[in-house]
Amino acid sequence: MKPSRSGYLSFSHNGALRRPGAAPFLLCCIMVVALLSLASCENDLSKLPGKNNLKDLDNDRASDVTFVYSEEGKVKAKLYTKEFIGNENARPPYIDFLKGVKMDMFDDKLQVESTITARTARYYTRDENVIARDSVVVINRKGEKLQTEELIWNKKLERFYTDKFVRITKDDQISYGSGLEATQDLTYVKIKNQRGTIPVANSDFPSE
Repeated sequence: MKPSRSGYLSFSHNGALRRPGAAPFLLCCIMVVALLSLASCENDLSKLPGKNNLKDLDNDRASDVTFVYSEEGKVKAKLYTKEFIGNENARPPYIDFLKGVKMDMFDDKLQVESTITARTARYYTRDENVIARDSVVVINRKGEKLQTEELIWNKKLERFYTDKFVRITKDDQISYGSGLEATQDLTYVKIKNQRGTIPVANSDFPSE
């Protein structure tokens, strides 16, 4: 396995690769997923293609896949998905996870510091943007929880960004609002437009 800038990425799968000649592009996709970073910390979500702008060109597929991202011999993240679809001919190129995704992120002691789950996710191989969509949940080792419908993960900065409605559950209270910046372990969380805070026991949680 050749190095991909700052780290290595390996994968395993139980399903078959589909489409003749897919292997070279899949290897490329697997290497670039290791980057999993945004070009900068300033994120203009309106410039990113939406999930309805897919172009079903010559897709590469694999099922029951586990990606392992390593840096300097240490596992930094593991991503699990039922299926991924890579499209090198789309503009911009992307890798889609359309049947659910789970990612464990590790600290320097190889302990899981947070876990992301979502129904779908997309990785833009050119712009290095990763967007999780639909029922996105992040839970850290303390059990603190971030919930939203769309979340950008900047791998390089190890931070989350969104301009959507968010709910943060910490200790005995829930904070909610729109727009967020947070570290991936949720030790730092900033809701840009906070609307309020309520006790966790309160069942009358406001809607978006």
